Amino acid sequence: MATILSAQCTDERVNKVTPALFARCHTARDFAEIPAAELEGLIRTTGFFRSKAKSIRGCAATLARDHGGEVPRTMEHLHKLPGVGRKTANVVLGNAFHLAEGIVVDTHVGRLCRRMALTRQHDPVKVEQALVKIVPREDWTLFSHLLIWHGRRRCSARKPDCVHCEISVLCPKRGVRPR
Repeated sequence: MATILSAQCTDERVNKVTPALFARCHTARDFAEIPAAELEGLIRTTGFFRSKAKSIRGCAATLARDHGGEVPRTMEHLHKLPGVGRKTANVVLGNAFHLAEGIVVDTHVGRLCRRMALTRQHDPVKVEQALVKIVPREDWTLFSHLLIWHGRRRCSARKPDCVHCEISVLCPKRGVRPR
């Protein structure tokens, strides 16, 4: 549910919202049956709260009805859940179940892969397809985490800190203006 909330939202904001949300909802059935207005109120600050509430309730209802309230462990079943796209499915499989079925491609991963000349693609699925060819499967989950960290802490979109960059010698700095 937290991963559904993370769309177009910072992890910091999601981490502020989830304690109250998870205190209120403990099971898939709880999430499915919480009144829409109450759920929307709990997640309002994450943005797109009506759409996210609809996805969360739909996802939870499907989990309760079709999966006994348990999160499935396959890309195929996860991808069929309301509000769950490839990115969310990869996050769940890699982090919750330690299954490398793909590489999470968020804003940071896509941007850095282009900056580092690992791909020219902009579509997340195409970025992922390029990355799985060059990153060893056992590193897929960690690779995403490292790039996300790097994109937030060192290599921001507008002001990359190339002077202090730990991997500067490996990076062609595509799209970076000299300072």
